[in-house]
Amino acid sequence: MRILIVCPYPFDTAPSQRFRFEQYLNILKNNNHTFEQHSFIDNATWKILYKSGHQVAKVKGIILGFVRRFLLLFSLAKFDYVLLHREASPIGPPIFEWIIAKIFRKKIIYDFDDAIWLANTSEQNKIVAGIKWHQKVDSISKWAYKISAGNEYLCNYARQFNSNVVLNPTTIDTDNGHNCFANQDVNKVIIGWTGTHSTVQYLRPLVPVLEKLATKYQFKVKVISNQAPDFEIPNLEFLPWNKSTEIDDLATFNIGVMPLTDDKWAQGKCGFKALQYMSLGIPAVISPVGVNNEIVNNNVNGFLCNSEDEWYVALETLLINTEKRKEMGIKARERILEKYAVSANKHNFISLFS
Repeated sequence: MRILIVCPYPFDTAPSQRFRFEQYLNILKNNNHTFEQHSFIDNATWKILYKSGHQVAKVKGIILGFVRRFLLLFSLAKFDYVLLHREASPIGPPIFEWIIAKIFRKKIIYDFDDAIWLANTSEQNKIVAGIKWHQKVDSISKWAYKISAGNEYLCNYARQFNSNVVLNPTTIDTDNGHNCFANQDVNKVIIGWTGTHSTVQYLRPLVPVLEKLATKYQFKVKVISNQAPDFEIPNLEFLPWNKSTEIDDLATFNIGVMPLTDDKWAQGKCGFKALQYMSLGIPAVISPVGVNNEIVNNNVNGFLCNSEDEWYVALETLLINTEKRKEMGIKARERILEKYAVSANKHNFISLFS
């Protein structure tokens, strides 16, 4: 099969692309599929996209993206499938998707891993938020041949418009990527969090718990992100995210946290932080929101925490008990290998193109 991959960002840059389909590209090759990947944003624009300023360069990058999408239409005839990740363009109505489905009659595999039909405005994207055209998700879902959604909440939304929906979880490459094991025999425990500037605010409600723990125990809070938090966190060590050291940096965690608010946007999340922690043998302490309830078995391979008291007890338990961290870490890794590894999901992914 000849597959055209249409996605927002350049190859090997955005987590959603890396863990939704890019880590399956060699598997596609091994199954005699050929593909081309075309992003809307080029590398130059990606480097400045979430930085302040550079408005002229950003506008130029968006315009060039639309030009590339227009030129891409002339090569559509040679492809059997179009794997569309999230959207063909970040703003405006789904014109390209309509042309692909209705004019060229190509089979669209529509893939998404967030509740992207909801407006999720941040300081960085507020300028274009009004023209993002979130309602296009409904239309693209109707036109798609199949929909690949990251959790059951997303699947249920898509089924309103299309009966051919495949639950395709976000997965971890436990053979070629997350293939080491965190060392739990340490003098000072590290409570870790990783994510982008857009999600770091989820850590705010955890600060009182960390402050209370800091009055009794010695530990470090390590945050790996593209930007440092703009609020105080006790015992904080900020580490800029680096692709080349990503796995080794995460493996320094002894406990991984993922607090969330229980809202419609968070319901659409695919538990990616928890998956990363657990794949490295790190017990995850997370909010029981959406798919998190399926990933973590409470008090077996991690903890599900609703209240400040529950967060405190869970973190304290793991801070003071090395053997508990080791035991939970082993079971956490087993859980990933069972259901959330590339090796466990590869046949499901390949079946999208049939």
